Amino acid sequence: MSWQEQLVEAGYRLTRPRRIVMEILNNARAPLVPSAVFKRAQCDGHSLGLVSVYRTLALLLELDLVTLVHFSEGCHAYVLASPGHHHHIICSGCEEVIEFSGAEDLDALTARVQQETGFHIDDHLLQFYGLCPACQQAVAKKIS
Repeated sequence: MSWQEQLVEAGYRLTRPRRIVMEILNNARAPLVPSAVFKRAQCDGHSLGLVSVYRTLALLLELDLVTLVHFSEGCHAYVLASPGHHHHIICSGCEEVIEFSGAEDLDALTARVQQETGFHIDDHLLQFYGLCPACQQAVAKKIS
């Protein structure tokens, strides 16, 4: 099912700001912060307010059409969500984000944390940080 169909099925209209934001995220090569989405919309000739960008991203996040990516500096950005459960690995050099699937591999850890803390865990966020192959090669070239 397309994101447009998911939006309509959830009872929302397919508005111009929603189309613009999804188009920008679809064409992005890296996660975007709301201000970057806003600037790209302006550069593309769209009159879209920053508040509309924030509201649209919040709705798309609620509908699982986009995913938050947290960066080590404490800020977060948005990427299109893929179907199913997935996590991210983020290059600390170029900020490329790669998705990888998996929830079943965390079942034992989740059970242990629940047992030790008494919490009932209903969700989690797992992200890895490192250097992608291209950034590893760039670092190796600088060293040699």
